[in-house]
Amino acid sequence: MKKIVILISGRGSNLQALLEAHLSCSIAAVISNRADAEGLGIAKALGIPTAAVDNRNYADRESFDAALAKSIDAFVPDIVALAGFMRILSPGFVARYHGRLVNIHPSLLPAYGGLNTHARALHDGVKIHGCTVHFVTPDLDHGPIIIQAAVPVLCDDTEQTLAARVLNEEHRIYPQAISWLCQDRIKLSDEGRVIFLYRIQSGFTLVSPSLE
Repeated sequence: MKKIVILISGRGSNLQALLEAHLSCSIAAVISNRADAEGLGIAKALGIPTAAVDNRNYADRESFDAALAKSIDAFVPDIVALAGFMRILSPGFVARYHGRLVNIHPSLLPAYGGLNTHARALHDGVKIHGCTVHFVTPDLDHGPIIIQAAVPVLCDDTEQTLAARVLNEEHRIYPQAISWLCQDRIKLSDEGRVIFLYRIQSGFTLVSPSLE
Protein backbone atom coordinates (compact mmCIF):
# COMPACT_ATOMS: atom_id res chain seq x y z
CA MET A 1 0.00 0.00 0.00
CA LYS A 2 1.34 3.41 -0.98
CA LYS A 3 2.05 6.02 1.69
CA ILE A 4 1.19 9.72 1.59
CA VAL A 5 2.53 12.70 3.48
CA ILE A 6 0.19 15.71 3.43
CA LEU A 7 1.53 19.26 3.82
CA ILE A 8 -0.74 21.98 5.20
CA SER A 9 -0.54 25.53 6.52
CA GLY A 10 -3.98 26.17 7.96
CA ARG A 11 -7.42 24.80 8.72
CA GLY A 12 -7.05 21.70 6.57
CA SER A 13 -10.36 21.47 4.68
CA ASN A 14 -8.76 19.56 1.82
CA LEU A 15 -6.93 17.44 4.38
CA GLN A 16 -10.33 16.63 5.91
CA ALA A 17 -11.67 15.68 2.48
CA LEU A 18 -8.76 13.32 1.91
CA LEU A 19 -9.22 11.73 5.32
CA GLU A 20 -12.95 11.22 4.75
CA ALA A 21 -12.40 9.65 1.33
CA HIS A 22 -11.04 6.39 2.78
CA LEU A 23 -8.32 6.21 0.16
CA SER A 24 -6.64 2.96 -0.80
CA CYS A 25 -3.37 4.17 0.68
CA SER A 26 -1.88 5.00 4.06
CA ILE A 27 -1.63 8.58 5.30
CA ALA A 28 1.79 8.39 6.92
CA ALA A 29 1.90 11.91 8.36
CA VAL A 30 0.59 15.47 8.22
CA ILE A 31 3.26 18.18 8.31
CA SER A 32 2.77 21.93 8.59
CA ASN A 33 4.97 24.99 8.42
CA ARG A 34 2.87 26.38 11.30
CA ALA A 35 2.65 24.68 14.67
CA ASP A 36 -0.79 26.26 15.27
CA ALA A 37 -2.34 24.98 12.02
CA GLU A 38 -5.82 23.66 12.77
CA GLY A 39 -5.31 20.72 10.46
CA LEU A 40 -2.69 19.24 12.78
CA GLY A 41 -5.37 18.83 15.41
CA ILE A 42 -7.60 16.99 12.94
CA ALA A 43 -4.79 14.56 12.17
CA LYS A 44 -3.84 14.05 15.82
CA ALA A 45 -7.43 13.25 16.72
CA LEU A 46 -7.31 10.38 14.22
CA GLY A 47 -3.98 9.09 15.46
CA ILE A 48 -2.04 10.25 12.39
CA PRO A 49 1.56 11.31 13.08
CA THR A 50 2.15 15.06 12.77
CA ALA A 51 5.12 17.40 12.62
CA ALA A 52 5.70 21.15 12.40
CA VAL A 53 8.63 22.70 10.54
CA ASP A 54 8.31 26.46 11.10
CA ASN A 55 9.67 28.39 8.12
CA ARG A 56 10.28 31.40 10.39
CA ASN A 57 13.11 29.49 12.06
CA TYR A 58 15.17 29.34 8.88
CA ALA A 59 17.27 32.02 7.22
CA ASP A 60 16.18 31.26 3.65
CA ARG A 61 13.89 29.14 1.56
CA GLU A 62 16.54 26.53 0.75
CA SER A 63 17.38 25.81 4.39
CA PHE A 64 13.69 25.55 5.26
CA ASP A 65 13.09 23.21 2.35
CA ALA A 66 16.00 21.02 3.44
CA ALA A 67 14.52 20.70 6.93
CA LEU A 68 11.07 20.04 5.49
CA ALA A 69 12.44 17.34 3.18
CA LYS A 70 14.19 15.67 6.12
CA SER A 71 10.90 15.57 8.02
CA ILE A 72 9.03 14.21 5.00
CA ASP A 73 11.62 11.56 4.19
CA ALA A 74 11.45 10.15 7.71
CA PHE A 75 8.04 8.74 6.72
CA VAL A 76 9.28 7.35 3.34
CA PRO A 77 6.22 8.48 1.36
CA ASP A 78 5.30 7.50 -2.19
CA ILE A 79 3.27 10.70 -2.65
CA VAL A 80 3.55 14.18 -1.14
CA ALA A 81 0.27 16.12 -1.31
CA LEU A 82 0.08 19.88 -0.78
CA ALA A 83 -3.28 20.70 0.78
CA GLY A 84 -3.34 24.43 1.43
CA PHE A 85 0.42 24.56 1.95
CA MET A 86 1.21 28.26 1.55
CA ARG A 87 4.93 28.18 0.81
CA ILE A 88 6.70 28.47 -2.54
CA LEU A 89 9.06 25.52 -2.79
CA SER A 90 12.59 25.72 -4.18
CA PRO A 91 13.52 24.00 -7.46
CA GLY A 92 15.74 21.57 -5.57
CA PHE A 93 12.86 20.50 -3.33
CA VAL A 94 10.53 20.06 -6.30
CA ALA A 95 13.13 17.99 -8.17
CA ARG A 96 13.58 15.74 -5.14
CA TYR A 97 9.93 14.66 -5.38
CA HIS A 98 9.50 14.79 -9.15
CA GLY A 99 6.39 12.91 -10.23
CA ARG A 100 5.33 12.41 -6.61
CA LEU A 101 4.50 15.99 -5.53
CA VAL A 102 0.94 17.20 -6.20
CA ASN A 103 -1.07 20.32 -5.40
CA ILE A 104 -4.69 21.54 -5.42
CA HIS A 105 -5.21 25.08 -6.77
CA PRO A 106 -8.43 27.15 -6.78
CA SER A 107 -8.59 28.06 -10.47
CA LEU A 108 -8.70 26.45 -13.88
CA LEU A 109 -4.98 26.49 -14.53
CA PRO A 110 -3.08 27.84 -16.33
CA ALA A 111 -5.43 30.78 -15.70
CA TYR A 112 -5.08 32.59 -12.36
CA GLY A 113 -2.03 31.06 -10.82
CA GLY A 114 -0.98 32.47 -7.46
CA LEU A 115 -3.26 34.18 -4.95
CA ASN A 116 -6.69 35.90 -4.99
CA THR A 117 -7.96 33.66 -7.76
CA HIS A 118 -11.68 34.20 -7.16
CA ALA A 119 -11.45 37.98 -6.99
CA ARG A 120 -9.44 38.05 -10.21
CA ALA A 121 -11.93 35.80 -11.98
CA LEU A 122 -14.82 38.04 -10.93
CA HIS A 123 -12.91 41.15 -12.00
CA ASP A 124 -12.29 39.68 -15.45
CA GLY A 125 -15.91 38.62 -15.87
CA VAL A 126 -15.19 34.98 -16.75
CA LYS A 127 -18.24 32.72 -16.93
CA ILE A 128 -16.54 29.47 -15.91
CA HIS A 129 -14.13 29.10 -12.99
CA GLY A 130 -12.96 26.11 -11.00
CA CYS A 131 -10.06 24.18 -9.50
CA THR A 132 -7.13 22.05 -10.60
CA VAL A 133 -5.02 19.21 -9.25
CA HIS A 134 -1.57 19.17 -10.81
CA PHE A 135 1.93 17.85 -10.40
CA VAL A 136 4.23 20.47 -8.90
CA THR A 137 7.08 21.84 -11.00
CA PRO A 138 9.46 24.76 -10.41
CA ASP A 139 7.12 26.90 -12.57
CA LEU A 140 4.57 28.01 -9.96
CA ASP A 141 1.06 26.61 -10.57
CA HIS A 142 1.94 25.43 -14.07
CA GLY A 143 2.70 21.74 -13.59
CA PRO A 144 1.08 18.92 -15.59
CA ILE A 145 -2.66 18.84 -14.92
CA ILE A 146 -4.25 15.70 -13.46
CA ILE A 147 -7.90 16.73 -13.06
CA GLN A 148 -10.01 19.89 -13.11
CA ALA A 149 -13.55 20.78 -12.05
CA ALA A 150 -15.45 23.73 -13.49
CA VAL A 151 -18.27 25.73 -11.93
CA PRO A 152 -20.41 28.52 -13.42
CA VAL A 153 -19.75 32.08 -12.31
CA LEU A 154 -23.16 33.50 -11.46
CA CYS A 155 -24.15 37.11 -12.08
CA ASP A 156 -24.66 37.79 -8.38
CA ASP A 157 -21.57 35.97 -7.16
CA THR A 158 -19.30 37.48 -4.55
CA GLU A 159 -15.77 36.33 -3.88
CA GLN A 160 -17.11 34.35 -0.92
CA THR A 161 -19.94 32.56 -2.75
CA LEU A 162 -17.70 31.69 -5.69
CA ALA A 163 -14.96 30.45 -3.35
CA ALA A 164 -17.45 28.20 -1.55
CA ARG A 165 -18.66 26.68 -4.83
CA VAL A 166 -15.10 26.01 -5.97
CA LEU A 167 -14.06 24.58 -2.59
CA ASN A 168 -16.86 22.03 -2.78
CA GLU A 169 -15.35 20.79 -6.04
CA GLU A 170 -11.84 20.77 -4.58
CA HIS A 171 -13.08 18.33 -1.98
CA ARG A 172 -14.33 16.06 -4.77
CA ILE A 173 -11.43 16.07 -7.20
CA TYR A 174 -8.44 15.99 -4.84
CA PRO A 175 -9.37 12.60 -3.33
CA GLN A 176 -9.98 11.31 -6.86
CA ALA A 177 -6.54 12.42 -8.05
CA ILE A 178 -4.83 10.90 -5.02
CA SER A 179 -6.79 7.68 -5.53
CA TRP A 180 -5.55 7.45 -9.13
CA LEU A 181 -1.99 7.96 -7.95
CA CYS A 182 -2.33 5.32 -5.25
CA GLN A 183 -3.64 2.84 -7.80
CA ASP A 184 -1.01 3.66 -10.46
CA ARG A 185 -3.76 4.71 -12.86
CA ILE A 186 -1.93 7.79 -14.14
CA LYS A 187 1.64 8.45 -15.15
CA LEU A 188 3.75 11.32 -16.44
CA SER A 189 4.98 11.02 -20.02
CA ASP A 190 8.50 12.03 -21.02
CA GLU A 191 6.92 15.20 -22.46
CA GLY A 192 5.43 16.09 -19.06
CA ARG A 193 1.82 15.21 -19.90
CA VAL A 194 -0.46 13.19 -17.64
CA ILE A 195 -1.43 9.86 -19.19
CA PHE A 196 -4.54 8.04 -17.98
CA LEU A 197 -4.36 4.26 -17.82
CA TYR A 198 -7.44 2.03 -18.11
CA ARG A 199 -9.85 4.97 -18.37
CA ILE A 200 -12.14 6.24 -21.14
CA GLN A 201 -12.70 10.00 -21.04
CA SER A 202 -16.06 11.56 -21.89
CA GLY A 203 -16.36 14.31 -24.49
CA PHE A 204 -19.32 16.39 -23.36
CA THR A 205 -19.27 20.18 -23.49
CA LEU A 206 -19.70 22.52 -20.53
CA VAL A 207 -21.36 25.83 -21.39
CA SER A 208 -22.20 28.66 -18.98
CA PRO A 209 -24.66 30.36 -19.14
CA SER A 210 -26.54 27.44 -20.66
CA LEU A 211 -27.78 27.57 -24.26
CA GLU A 212 -31.45 28.25 -24.85
